[in-house]
Amino acid sequence: MNKLGVIELFAGVGGFRLGLEKTNAFEVIWSNQWEPSTKTQHASAVYEARFGSMNHSNEDIAEVPTAAIPDADVLVGGFPCQDYSVATTLQNSKGLLGKKGVLWWSIHRILSEKTNKPKYLILENVDRLLKSPSTQRGRDFAIILKSLDELGYAVEWRVINAADYGMAQRRRRVFIMGYHKSSPLYRSLNGTDKKDWVLSSGVFAKALPLVVSSGKASQINITQDLVVLSNSFNKEEKLSPFQNSGVFCNGKAVTIKTIPSYEGPKMTLGDVLQNGAVAEEFYILEKDQHKWNYLKGAKKETRKAKNGYEYTYSEGRMVFPDALDNASRTIITGEGGPSASRFKHVIQSATGLRRLTPIELERLNMFPDNHTQLQGISNTKRAFFMGNALVIGVVEKIAAQLIKQIENIS
Repeated sequence: MNKLGVIELFAGVGGFRLGLEKTNAFEVIWSNQWEPSTKTQHASAVYEARFGSMNHSNEDIAEVPTAAIPDADVLVGGFPCQDYSVATTLQNSKGLLGKKGVLWWSIHRILSEKTNKPKYLILENVDRLLKSPSTQRGRDFAIILKSLDELGYAVEWRVINAADYGMAQRRRRVFIMGYHKSSPLYRSLNGTDKKDWVLSSGVFAKALPLVVSSGKASQINITQDLVVLSNSFNKEEKLSPFQNSGVFCNGKAVTIKTIPSYEGPKMTLGDVLQNGAVAEEFYILEKDQHKWNYLKGAKKETRKAKNGYEYTYSEGRMVFPDALDNASRTIITGEGGPSASRFKHVIQSATGLRRLTPIELERLNMFPDNHTQLQGISNTKRAFFMGNALVIGVVEKIAAQLIKQIENIS
């Protein structure tokens, strides 16, 4: 089978690309990375240094005409979690106007304007997408499902924690697969019992096995137009109707709570640590240790708001230093830099307490060593990249299974 051509949006430093191309069945033919809040495009510079500048776009995707983006078999991207609310335009009651700057609507625009739509979508987001916003739990995800349905896609989703499948970081993300009606997998899903697809026969189920945790599968009908959906979906309800696994096809979602089923080897934080000397900048000075102890420790204290209101603030103790015999906590974008933080990783080494190095953070996301090393890019920025990245091993497993299912059906 020929390699599947891929469009990679919100490419960052290329995590999706690395995971896909490891299978030797995908080829990125066009990519886009644009960071709106910074003058210097560091992530794009790393991407070009590793993969070349040919067919790579460093422009605001909202300004890139669809005609400039080649047709491809697959579209992938880790789009930001934002407010996906919908409104009608005044000029055309059927026209849709997503909130300006919300990058989901750039994906929507590309898919809607493409005559030859990608047969497959692989999208990634934080798992709170399934229950946002707080005033209308699950509305944003319902809008995404329904808009893909209108564009001719069946959708499968799954919340995946990389550590549940033996990887070295506890990083929980929702992955969304789209199957266009022109694809063999759409026909396969459409003709299969939806619960069976989620639990045993679908791409996610075979790539990352699971079992039912409790309760029955529930069905959610999403048939309203996007504007009505935006205004009314799940209003006044406290919980999202979407569980951590499900499919959506022809206006109907089937969703069920599942738990991972994995008995293979498990990597730990200790497995990714560098051997040998580590630069002094990563060590915590003795005079600063009290700051770390305070921030990592349990608290119950009275605080005062700007308006003078007093309240009790409390939080539990964090493991400090981080345990080396378990998967690490989630890397955050503020992981870099010497300042004390509750959320940065700190380990006990033979020569003292220290933060994780850029190479160790890369390894936690399964990137090659020094993938983000480039002249003019600080260690703090390299940590930021990894806080934004995905775990490559998860993408690789999904991609390998997608190819296997396509080949089995073709």
